[in-house]
Parts: sequence; structure tokens; C-alpha cells
Amino acid sequence: MQIPIEQIRIKEGRRSLDSGYVKELAASIREMGLLNPITIDRENVLIAGLHRMEAAKMLGWTEIPCTVSSLEGLAAELAEIDENIVRSDISALEYGEILLRRKEIYETLHPETKNGGDRRSGKTRSAKCTSDPARSFVEDTAEKLGVNPCTVRRQIQTAKNLSPETKEIIRGADAKLSKKSALKLSRLEPEQQKEAATLLASREIRSVDEYAAKEKEAPEEISAQETSCGLTASILSGMALFVKTYETEMSDRTFAMKLSQVDPDEINRRGRADFSTNSVALRYARVILEKYNGQRGGRKLPYRFKG
Repeated sequence: MQIPIEQIRIKEGRRSLDSGYVKELAASIREMGLLNPITIDRENVLIAGLHRMEAAKMLGWTEIPCTVSSLEGLAAELAEIDENIVRSDISALEYGEILLRRKEIYETLHPETKNGGDRRSGKTRSAKCTSDPARSFVEDTAEKLGVNPCTVRRQIQTAKNLSPETKEIIRGADAKLSKKSALKLSRLEPEQQKEAATLLASREIRSVDEYAAKEKEAPEEISAQETSCGLTASILSGMALFVKTYETEMSDRTFAMKLSQVDPDEINRRGRADFSTNSVALRYARVILEKYNGQRGGRKLPYRFKG
């Protein structure tokens, strides 16, 4: 059916238009016609096809072919997301955030799929199945996008792990961040994410790998400015993490007594040589734990550091 474009209503909060994409669509529609009608609900609210509608307006159309859907609320929003997510011009950040929203909606509409649902419960096992069970969010999304489920999981994890400050820096940058770079950025500590994103945005570095390489060199630069026998900032950060991890398992007196016998030079040397993690505090805390357990007296503390 055809509907006057002026009668179509657009909800607030829809993603912004990409003018370049609208122009491309207009050229395609001028040559081949509108192959896929837009989708509206029974009240003429647009569900899917904003860029197609704007392209039609650019061509001077006053009416546009449409499909009227019975979808409402979250189901309509899910349909809109599914249309937008297949576009090639979406940035890595926007792609991840759209996936997060899709996950939220999908698991609200299909609560049995969230965290495995209650498929193993007695209630579920004894119930008669009237229809096929819904697929997990990852399975459903991977099939719609034509990608491996691992790709969906990685993008979701990236979007979750990027700090709000880092996301704002990425949004304000001129150049788009690739999905691979966004993933690497998300694996850094929040403060490191922010610093690396700022350097990328200002083009002071070309990749997250370049930032990581410079971070590995940083402890040597710091140590050259510090005395060889004092408690450096790096050691103190390791001690803080050590105490936070084991504060319920040791007394202040025992901690002070044991650590007073540890040579700071050795902690510095060992901490600088360990590049198995980007966390400076974690590297030094591991050495402190080893030296703590190496002293006589008291029980040994288990390894409980995360990172």
C-alpha cells in the first residue's frame, strides 16, 4: 500500500540520519525503484526505513510504499535494530551499543533465554512444549548477521568493557575506530583506555598496540627517576592491591613485619621485568605476595589476584 509521507510519524530517540547513506539510497531508488517498502505500525509510526523515506523525500516523492506491521513496543524496536545493524557504515562503538540494546530487548521478550533460562528446572521439563524454544540471543543475532557466534560475544564484551569516558572520546574523534581496535582498547584498564583513546583521537599514536608497547617501556622510565632503595609509587600501588586482596586474612603487624624484610630493589626489578599484564599494580603485587610467603612465620596466603 501507499501512504502520504507527511502522515508518517517518527518516534523521538531514533538514531541520527547518515546523509551520505541517504544520498546513496536516493541514487539507487532513482535507478531501480524502492525494492523494500518501509514498515509502519497501525498508527503510522515508523518502525523501519527512515533512510529510505528520507531518500524518497529527496527525490520529491509525496507518497511511499509501506508495510503495516502489528509489532508494537519492544518488538517494534527490535525490528528497527535488526534493520540498522546490517548497515556497513555503523561505527564499531555504535555497533556494540546496538548489540547491547538488542540483547536487552531480546532477553526481555524471551526471558527463558537469559543466562540459560530455567530450561533445566522441573517445571520446564514437565511442561508440554507448544512451540520450539527460543534460541539464545547470541545464536539468533549470529544467524541474522551471518557471522560466527564468537563474533557476537566479542562485540558485546567490547561494548560492556569500554568505560563511558572512553566512549565519549571515541565518539568525538574524526576517524572511526575499527572493531579490532575497539576490542583491544576494551581490554585495558579504564584509565589506560581513556589515555589510549585520547592519543588515538589526536593521532599521536596509530594503534592500541603502539600504546601497549609504550606502556611496557614506562616502568623503566619511571625507575630511572626514583631512588634505588625507597618504596616507589609502583611498589606502593602493588602494596595497596595486595592489602585490598588479603585485608581479612592478615594483621597489619604481620604485614609490616614481613614486608620490612623485603628488599625494594628486588621488587622493582621483578615488577619491571613482568609484562604479562598491563596492570602495573598487579605485577608488583604478585612479587610482594611471593616475598611475603617466602618469609618465615605465619601461614602462606593463596594467590587470589584478578587480572
